[in-house]
Amino acid sequence: MKADALRGHLDALLLAVLDGRKLHGYAIIEALQARSGGALDLPTGTVYPALRRLERAGFLASEWDVVSGRKRRTYRLTRAGQKALAAERVEWQQFTSVIGAVLGGQAWPAQA
Repeated sequence: MKADALRGHLDALLLAVLDGRKLHGYAIIEALQARSGGALDLPTGTVYPALRRLERAGFLASEWDVVSGRKRRTYRLTRAGQKALAAERVEWQQFTSVIGAVLGGQAWPAQA
């Protein structure tokens, strides 16, 4: 998958991976890979700055935990992050519907 295709969607992808669970950074990268069937293989230099940005925005909270015997910073969604994810999902559905109609050659419903 082209990196350009992810522009504007990385935050939503990270929020979605953390929905309902707490993960450390590398586990987030692995979850993105697994959920995308290997299509998303993001470098740490892309993911970690985005996690810090989302934390500063109040969408994530982090804490130090011991995971598999190692001290790691884990991330989880805040209430604001859950709301942001819900909004991103609605926006994504609208976006894919519009783009699908155009690329699929379907006629767009007439305005009433």
